Amino acid sequence: MKKIPELRIGNLTAKLPIIQGGMGVGISMAGLASAVANEGGIGVISSVGLAMTGAKKIENHWEANKNALRDEIRKARILSTGIIGVNIMVALTDYEDLVKTSLEEKIDILFLGAGLPLTKPKNISLEFLKRIKTKIVPIVSSARAANLIFRSWNKKFNRIPDAVVVEGPKAGGHLGFNAEDIGKEEVQLEKVIPEVVAGLRYYEEKYKKTIPVIAAGGIFTGHDISEFLNIGASGVQMGTRFVATEECDADIEFKKEFIRSKKEDIVLIQSPVGLPGRAIFNTFLRDVTNGIRKPFKCDWRCLKTCDFKSTLYCIAKALSNARAGRLSEGFSFAGTNAYRIDKIISVRELMQSLKNEYERLENIISNEAGIQFA
Repeated sequence: MKKIPELRIGNLTAKLPIIQGGMGVGISMAGLASAVANEGGIGVISSVGLAMTGAKKIENHWEANKNALRDEIRKARILSTGIIGVNIMVALTDYEDLVKTSLEEKIDILFLGAGLPLTKPKNISLEFLKRIKTKIVPIVSSARAANLIFRSWNKKFNRIPDAVVVEGPKAGGHLGFNAEDIGKEEVQLEKVIPEVVAGLRYYEEKYKKTIPVIAAGGIFTGHDISEFLNIGASGVQMGTRFVATEECDADIEFKKEFIRSKKEDIVLIQSPVGLPGRAIFNTFLRDVTNGIRKPFKCDWRCLKTCDFKSTLYCIAKALSNARAGRLSEGFSFAGTNAYRIDKIISVRELMQSLKNEYERLENIISNEAGIQFA
């Protein structure tokens, strides 16, 4: 009987090749990340806007966010001995502080997305970077972006990232594509994964190490996991599937939004940060689509690319409101398959069902191949 494979990133081994995607603001914190890690996957804390999830009035947003991230990492360590990662957006104005905090806390893996991490943070020395045991995993949307990062690291640091996540256009949240390119065949995950795998062979040979390629975006079932592992991926990253779990850190009303959603509700929006995003359409999004402004005061300036002076709403506050169950004051980011979620289950149930689906399919394929060969 064929078993689902492990996922190895350097000296780290996850029993299941499943990474729970980082979801802000406050969707994937210590509760969800530790639950996934306890089931043999890789749990990920999203660093975006963590300070907004607390009840206290914030005086220094950057300091509060840094302290909140430190607290979540330590909390996850108490709740789990499994593999814990942190997702940090390169586009954040406090990106460097969050990276340094994560490294100081000896996080297992750093996932760096929403921008290309081509240079080291200024507050971290090259010597410190060489000593760290934390695995560095950039998130890209193309073979070109992956090659750019690996070429830059090879030249500047004489080292390379430990793995790479390739996120396709079916993902939820902000997307690394122009809106007009999202439906094109050449950007689809099935096309890009083999290209990235082939492009990284040079670096695997040079550094004499395996560089796992992780498929992300629209992956929903064990059958999907099988598909991407069979075209060269070493594992998958899933975000949307983990929202409707008991351990997800969001409010129950946020989770119910996914259960209520229909296929036609999953839409593309233009985010205030200048990127397309995929979300569940609701009254809040209807209002801003119709040009209705949602007044706010920006005293954090969390994203480098956000034009807060002209935008109709603050995306950080909108996402934070939704997480807290106030859907009339915000909205939910979601992948293309969010409408297929029909109930809230435990992380353990979800992980087991994905494993079972994968193994059933692989064994059917193996049996059919044996019959044909005979």
